[in-house]
Amino acid sequence: MTPWARTPAPTDSPGWRWPGSLVLRLMLVALLAVAVSGALSAWLASLASERESIRRLVGQQTEEVEVMARLLASKIEQSQKVLRTVAEGITPDMLNSPSSLEWLLQQGLPAVQFFDSMQVARHDGALRVNLHSGRLEDAANLDPSERDALRRTLTGGKPLVSELVAGRTAEARVMFTMPLRREDGSVMGVVAGALKLQSQGLLPPSMTLPARDDSRLIVFTRDGTILSHPDPVRILGNVRDETGLGPVYTGWLQQAQPVAGRGTTEVLPAHIVSMAGMPLPQWFVARVSDARAMLAPLEGAQRKAWWLAAALIGASMALLAGLMVWMAQPLAQLCHSALQLARGPRGDGIVWPRASGEVGALVQVFEGQVQHSAQQRQQRDHLEGQFQAILENASVGIVITRLGILEVVGRQACQMLGYSAEELQGRPARTLYASDEDYVRLGERVQAQFVAHGAFDGDVCFMRKDGSPVWARVQGRGVRAHDTAGGTVWILEDLTAAREAQQQQDWAAIHDPLEGEGDGVMLFLDLDYFTVVNDVAGHDAGDDVLRHVARLLESQVRQIGWAARLGGDEFAVVLPGCSLARGQALAEQLRAAVQAWEPSYQGRSFTLGVSIGLVVLDASLQDVPSVLYAADMACYDAKRAGRNRVETRHADQAAASGRMALGPV
Repeated sequence: MTPWARTPAPTDSPGWRWPGSLVLRLMLVALLAVAVSGALSAWLASLASERESIRRLVGQQTEEVEVMARLLASKIEQSQKVLRTVAEGITPDMLNSPSSLEWLLQQGLPAVQFFDSMQVARHDGALRVNLHSGRLEDAANLDPSERDALRRTLTGGKPLVSELVAGRTAEARVMFTMPLRREDGSVMGVVAGALKLQSQGLLPPSMTLPARDDSRLIVFTRDGTILSHPDPVRILGNVRDETGLGPVYTGWLQQAQPVAGRGTTEVLPAHIVSMAGMPLPQWFVARVSDARAMLAPLEGAQRKAWWLAAALIGASMALLAGLMVWMAQPLAQLCHSALQLARGPRGDGIVWPRASGEVGALVQVFEGQVQHSAQQRQQRDHLEGQFQAILENASVGIVITRLGILEVVGRQACQMLGYSAEELQGRPARTLYASDEDYVRLGERVQAQFVAHGAFDGDVCFMRKDGSPVWARVQGRGVRAHDTAGGTVWILEDLTAAREAQQQQDWAAIHDPLEGEGDGVMLFLDLDYFTVVNDVAGHDAGDDVLRHVARLLESQVRQIGWAARLGGDEFAVVLPGCSLARGQALAEQLRAAVQAWEPSYQGRSFTLGVSIGLVVLDASLQDVPSVLYAADMACYDAKRAGRNRVETRHADQAAASGRMALGPV
């Protein structure tokens, strides 16, 4: 199985996770929707209930006033029937005989006792009898309105119900008249009977019982005079002064509607007013109810219903929130796992939720992405390893720049320039030049060659860390062809020694050779702690170390000199035509290269060093042994000074001292 092959899904659960902001916003919207819809439903139900209650109250009250109006109309009709019975018992002769008429009214007709007072008049208007509460009274005591009612009946020949005969409240009464006719139908007189308002035959006080604080039953005439009221003080008052009823009555008068027996109801903000009329006496029956008091039981029931609705809405919201949190768990777990993946792109140890639907599809995508990333990471690591090996082992310097920044600097380039990789990477390329003018001038050359040839090839003078110049042959090419913005790869080959040798040859052609200061330098190298490798890892490992050091020296100096193994762990490097400063720089470069290499044998790493003695070649050193002796003495000085360093000696210094045995190495 390949390292990136899909592994079985873990069996453990990612655990409970709090939903993310998107789910929380959706939950908030859903809960608000439930709350709003629940409240709206409860409000509509309450409104419908209130309207239905009002409709029932209106129907009930309208029916009540209609029944009361019919009851009063029947009383009026009954009173007229009683009066008709009295009229049928009066003959023409009795109108001319007051004594017989008085006897008939007082003792002969029981129906006469139904009325509180009675009057009989002839067709000429002469009043024959004026009976009040069973007693005869003088005709002069007859109220003008009663006399007018008698006259109108004689003239019109029709029964009438008079307007209210005023007086004190206790004496207020209504007169009923009935024409007396001869056999030929002509009017021979009129009989009238009066009933007090509060009599049993008309509007008894019991009619308004039981009294209620929230409702009033009122009977009033067309002109607004109150005939019956729960408050006796209001009788004979005007209905316009009645709270609730006054505006309705005023509106009815403005519309000039006829008195009808059918009831009507108006619902006002504070009252419910129902009216029904009696056409014959032109009276009205009205019921005025306090709307708030009438709806108080309904409001109490509505409050209970609202509390119940609020409890149900709250329970529904809690249940919905719990269900949404539970349903959102796979998504919340996926989000948590995705954040873990973002923090650690390797995806190690991440537990993905097991779910179906959209979350399951996303899980498959993430798992595939993790596998693909692992494959790419392995390939990248392999390429990086190869790239790093090239940078570490290339015999030439490698530098990659982008937008004027040193992004990658190889080991050989670092040694050539006298810097460590950490000191150069990320720094401006300007760091490697002596002045801004040199940097700008070289930039113009590079730009011109890239435009003409798509690459750069030429000699460039850099400035080492110690300030000394170093010449190199530089070849540059874009990481992507014809696109320097994506980065540029530079190959650096050290030409410093070759240029110095050429310069010395040119100088020797025009100067006396005796005036020169030297013909180059020689390095004597002795490995430090090499015996540790032999003793611990064996001679095979030691031989491998010697071969590697030989190759390293060869790669470093092949362009400017040559290297040779003298025996054991000792090497010599000859750099003809090399100046002292350049030789010291190259010696330090070789020392750093050996120290940076850490060989590993039999599972153990070893650290090496190299002590280097440097001797300037001049005319005083006539043969090879004297040169080697002088370089060996300088190397001895490096050993004695602490190893892994470079010591320089001149020929006269080497000749003055004798060779001493080296300590353990």
